[in-house]
Amino acid sequence: MPSVLLTGAGRGIGQATALKLAASGWEVFAGVRRAEDGEALVAASPAGRITPLLLDVTDAAQIDALDVTLPERVDALVNNAGIVVPGPVEGVTVEDLRRQLEVNVVGQVAVTQALLPRLRASRGRVVFVSSVGGRVATPMMGPYSASKFALEGLADSLRIELRRWGIRVVLIEPGAIDTDLWRLAPDTARDVELALAPELRELYAEHLSGIKKTIPRVQKQAAPAARVADTIERALSTPRPRARYLVGTDARVQALIGSALPTRAADAAIARFTGTPSAR
Repeated sequence: MPSVLLTGAGRGIGQATALKLAASGWEVFAGVRRAEDGEALVAASPAGRITPLLLDVTDAAQIDALDVTLPERVDALVNNAGIVVPGPVEGVTVEDLRRQLEVNVVGQVAVTQALLPRLRASRGRVVFVSSVGGRVATPMMGPYSASKFALEGLADSLRIELRRWGIRVVLIEPGAIDTDLWRLAPDTARDVELALAPELRELYAEHLSGIKKTIPRVQKQAAPAARVADTIERALSTPRPRARYLVGTDARVQALIGSALPTRAADAAIARFTGTPSAR
């Protein structure tokens, strides 16, 4: 039975992936931040084969403990843990920016480094759950896009570096997915607005209004988390996985805009879709 460590397994894409992999015959070591999330995950899996582990990817002690809690053989790592820090770049605190990069980038590298000796022995695979936002940046999501652009660069380097040992490195690039990120997006947009200093709230009033109008459209087209889980399972099981898997029609459209249009035209298209105002 192949084994996998999956981070961020407590909800959303991670939860769907844990259940999918367990049902497909994998022994899943599911990294969660709260014990109750792990218990709920085990209860939701008819197949069993899920072992929850307390794992905050920014906690060095918990990462070090993996050497003891994981079995000698691990066949795959799925780096899924992540957070979103939204808002205009001008209004994001440096502390929040650091947190965004610490979780989405540094934490992923730390867990990968810890697992590489086992993956080298098993000729295993490393999967990073990135985003189409790692190819095409959007307004009011600068810190998140920055973290995903960084993750894509690291994964590209790692993919080439690990060829020597037959370790495949794969990027999963979803578009909008029906998880808490988009279900709670209206509340998040309100919180972002309230957290801004009054002068920035006034400056970015049209941007914020545009995002609020965009959210319902995105919510309607959001793909189920199970679609991402299916893609991750395919990336782990196919003999020759692709370097990148886009998930969702919107992801493919955004990637096409980013690659096919000149930058000025792509910026204009993204601004129109997100309701971002142009120069007066």
